[in-house]
Formats: sequence, C-alpha cells, structure tokens
Amino acid sequence: MRKVLEVSGLSKIYGPGCPSCIEKTGPEHETNICPDCNSVVAAHDMSFDLYQGEILGIMGESGSGKSTAVKCLFFDEEPTSGTATFFDQAETHSLFELNKAQQRRLANHRFGMVYQNPHLGLNFDITAGGNIAERLLMSGLDHYGDIRERAIELLARTEVLTQRMDELPKNFSGGMQQRVQIAKALATNPPLLFLDEVTTGLDLSVQAAILDLILEIQQQEKTSMIVVTHDLGVIRLLADRTLVMKYGRVIESGLTDQILEDPQHAYTQRLVASAL
Repeated sequence: MRKVLEVSGLSKIYGPGCPSCIEKTGPEHETNICPDCNSVVAAHDMSFDLYQGEILGIMGESGSGKSTAVKCLFFDEEPTSGTATFFDQAETHSLFELNKAQQRRLANHRFGMVYQNPHLGLNFDITAGGNIAERLLMSGLDHYGDIRERAIELLARTEVLTQRMDELPKNFSGGMQQRVQIAKALATNPPLLFLDEVTTGLDLSVQAAILDLILEIQQQEKTSMIVVTHDLGVIRLLADRTLVMKYGRVIESGLTDQILEDPQHAYTQRLVASAL
C-alpha cells in the first residue's frame, strides 16, 4: 500500500511557551494549560502514517487536541514543531517547509477539508454551484460549461438536487450544507481529505446518510482520509486505525477493532464502556 502522509513529532503550543510547558501538562497532570506561562499545549509529539485509501480516526473529548493536527496539515494553523511529508504521485512535499503560495496550491488542488461548521468551508454569499465553481477555478479549470457540468455531477453524487445548485447555502438544512461542503472538497479529486467533526449537531438519520456517503467516496475513489470526532460510532464505522487523544497527547493508537475490543488505557476503556 502506498504511503500518502507521514507525520512526525507534530506539536502546537498557543502562547509564549516555556520550559515547563511539556513537563507540566498532559494526561498525568490532567491539563493542557501550562501552570507557569498559561500557554495551551494543544498537541505534543503527534506521529502517524496514512496510506492510500485508508481512513485514520482521531478521537477524544473537546479540547483534547484532535482538531489541531488537521488544522496544521491543512495550513489553517502553523505548527510549533514537527514535520509532515505528503507523497503525491511522483512528487514529495515537506508541508511545513512550503511557502504560503505553495501551501495554498496544495490545499486547493490536492487536499479537501470538510469543517464541522459549514460557514468555515462554504461561502454563504454565493450559490451551492458557485462554491464548487470557486474551487474549480482555483485549480485552473476555466470553461463555464465544464465547470457547471462538474458542479452538477458533484451535487448529484452527494445527493443534492441539481435544481438547487443556484440556491444560496443559507437556504439549506445543516445536513445539506455538509453535502455541499463535501461536494466542494471533492471538486478536484483530492487524494487526501480531512473531515473535522462533520456529523456533530446533525439528526441521526442525516448523520447515517453522510457517513454512508463518506464510505462510498473512500471505496470508489481510494481517497485517504483523516476523520476527527468525539463520537465512537463514527470511529467504529469509518476508521481503519485510530489515535485516541487526551490533553494534547496521543494516549493510545492502533487498529480500530483492537482499540474498541481491547482498550489498554483507562481513559479509552471508559470511553468504550460509556458508549456500550
């Protein structure tokens, strides 16, 4: 299996940082806020690999740092330290060494991002089709007919009625907004997709439909994905492998089945028990 992403020692500290930040935070101290300088150690020393067609789950409660890795990898945040290498067909990119223009190009062409809040991933001032067109224009497609055809195809694929492509996202339900966001993220056929709490706040039936769609994309396109969630059901359904985070640290990692059936860390055991 071809490796798509290699992350090593990824750390993110919000604030000035000091020598105590690492030694006085983490699960054993039950905080990720440094007592000496009040910096927040959002993530420390995260390392993982991701392979073609694989879904990696990152699970933890609110504030555990699970979204931080995704935000750094999609260039929404700048990491404090660490490396990330993206293996893209014949090219290799050292993500955190790229300049802003190179990062934008990768984010627009080769990565897709679906946020928990559709307002972050969609432009609410333009139509559903316009959102997809915006991403296609960034990738270099500039023929109006081709763009419209691709937008219709993507909306149909994500089960948004093509009659609604000229409507504004604010007229859509939360579940439909997420579908438009997924369609936009898929516009350039990216080999790597980031999904940050995409089902939070949606009705159960809508959640199930969104999760089915994600699995279908993964199976048909062999897209690699990182799924961030606090929901054990989402992890169980989607993730091949899982990282469990608490207070900015990875406390357990492995095959999802193994983690759910035989959790080793007390925190993971509690998470699994509470979901039974």
